[in-house]
Amino acid sequence: MTGLSLQVLAELVAELGPRWQARQDARLADRPRQRAVGAGARHRLVFLDRLLATLVHLRHGVTHDVLACWFGVSRSTITRAVGEVRPLLAERGCTVEGGVRLRTLADVVAHLGASGQLGLLDATEVRVRRPAAHKAGRTRFVSGKARANTVKALLITDSEGRLLFCGQTRPGSIHDLTQVRQAGLVELLALIPGVTLLADAGYQGLSTQTAGAVITPRPARRKNQIPIFPAVAAAHEAERRAHASRRIRVEHGISHLKNWRALSRHLGRREHLDTILRAVAGLVSSQERAPRPDQLPRPPRALPAGTAA
Repeated sequence: MTGLSLQVLAELVAELGPRWQARQDARLADRPRQRAVGAGARHRLVFLDRLLATLVHLRHGVTHDVLACWFGVSRSTITRAVGEVRPLLAERGCTVEGGVRLRTLADVVAHLGASGQLGLLDATEVRVRRPAAHKAGRTRFVSGKARANTVKALLITDSEGRLLFCGQTRPGSIHDLTQVRQAGLVELLALIPGVTLLADAGYQGLSTQTAGAVITPRPARRKNQIPIFPAVAAAHEAERRAHASRRIRVEHGISHLKNWRALSRHLGRREHLDTILRAVAGLVSSQERAPRPDQLPRPPRALPAGTAA
C-alpha cells in the first residue's frame, strides 16, 4: 500500500513516534488545565495508524473520507492526523551515506563540496487547482511550458539519480533561473568551492554567474545558421548528447517522486504542497538507501531434528 519496505516503516515509527508524542504533550501542557495531562479519553487512532493513513494518502491520493471508513474514525480525525504527521515527515530531509540527513539547500551544497560528488539540477512542476475567479494573482500559477496551473519545485540528485533535495516551491509562471536565484543557490556555490552541477538548457547563463560550477549544454544550432564543416557539427552534437546522457538520471529521480499520487496532480491547498514535496522526497530517499531484500543477511538454516550442532 505504501511502496516502502518494512525496514523503512520500522525506522519511521521509531523516529517519529517519540517526536509526535512530545509535541502532543507540549500542546496539552501549554494551556491552563483542570485535570492532569494524560487524563480523559484515549486516542481512537494511535500513532501507527496515523502514520499509515498519512502514507496511504500520499502514495495513492486517497481521500480523507475513504481513510476514515478504513480506520473506523471520523473524517476530521483523519484530517487532523495527516496534518500532524505530514510536517514530521517533511522535517526528516533526504538520507545519504552514513545516515546523514540533508534538510536545506545549504546542507546539499556542503555535502556535494565535501564528498566531491556530481550533482544534477532540475525543476519539476506539479499541477494545482486554478485560483478562484475575480481573485488577485489568478494567472500567477499559469506555466507557459505545461500550459496549466502548476507549482514549480527545485530538485537536486546525485549522479545516480538519488534524491538529495526537493523544495523551494514557486508559482509555475516563474522561470527556472529566477527560482534558482531566489533560492540563493548562486551565493551558496560562491561560498563552497568544488561543487559541480549539471543542468539542462533552461539554466543557460548560470554557468557564468557561478564561475563554471553549473554546467549547461551548448546551445543547439538553428536551421538558419551558417553551415559549418560536418566534422564540427558532429562534434557539437556529440557533446550535447554526452551531456544529456549524464543528466538524464535526474529525470528518473523526478519520476520516482511522481509515482506518489499526491504529486501527480495536487487537489488540496497550494500552501501545503511544499510540505508534501519534502515529505515524499524524504520517503523516496529512505527507500532508495535501504538495502534490497537480496542484500539483507539471511537467517541461519535450521538443522533437521536429531542432527548434532
